[in-house]
Amino acid sequence: MTSDLTVVLAHGAWADGSSWGKVISELEAAGVRAVAAPLPLTSLPDDIAALDRTLAHVAGPVVLAGHAYAGGVIGSTRAASVRALVYVAALAPDEGETVGDVFNRGTPHPAAPTLAPDEHGFIWLPDEAFPGAFAHRAAAHEQTLLRAVQRPISVSCITAPVGRPLWKDRPSWYLLAEDDRMIPADNQRFMAQRMGATTHAHPVDHTPLVTAPDLVAGLLLELVKKTTVPD
Repeated sequence: MTSDLTVVLAHGAWADGSSWGKVISELEAAGVRAVAAPLPLTSLPDDIAALDRTLAHVAGPVVLAGHAYAGGVIGSTRAASVRALVYVAALAPDEGETVGDVFNRGTPHPAAPTLAPDEHGFIWLPDEAFPGAFAHRAAAHEQTLLRAVQRPISVSCITAPVGRPLWKDRPSWYLLAEDDRMIPADNQRFMAQRMGATTHAHPVDHTPLVTAPDLVAGLLLELVKKTTVPD
């Protein structure tokens, strides 16, 4: 399969673009170009600007996907090149809400870690949270890698209200992780339903891009086939 569309992938908190590595490989094998947007995780405006730079670099129509925190970022771009949005166990604040508002909605999973900023205003994920909650279905070596490359997220990323989210103006899909210990499934379901997103629910953990990349890549490839590109 070849396509004029590019899939642009935005990573979540405590991660970097390498978290999409398996999905990128599957997309490329299917003839679909994929680009991971590097987000600095220093503030929500910084991350939106970084995503917009990547979208401008791609210079063509895209299917835009975000994992976890990055749902707030992909929903905040105004790039005309975006044809569809894909939320992978992602947060989807509505206008006037913050990422923190929707992350803290409902009752957390018993295994969810306690999070607090350091003296610089950045939040690190505790080491034990990688096997305990963040990627508990991942292999041990994958958990080790995720822990080793983690990037802390600034409090400024999760306390800034968002504007009108792009999911109100573009078709959206949601991959709901039923075994998520970071963002409970009930919270994901609430956000997906509020968005009016086409929802695919699977018994996967918070990081299906690592632990179930075939599901994530399969959804993205399906959307690439369905999304038309004007001549």
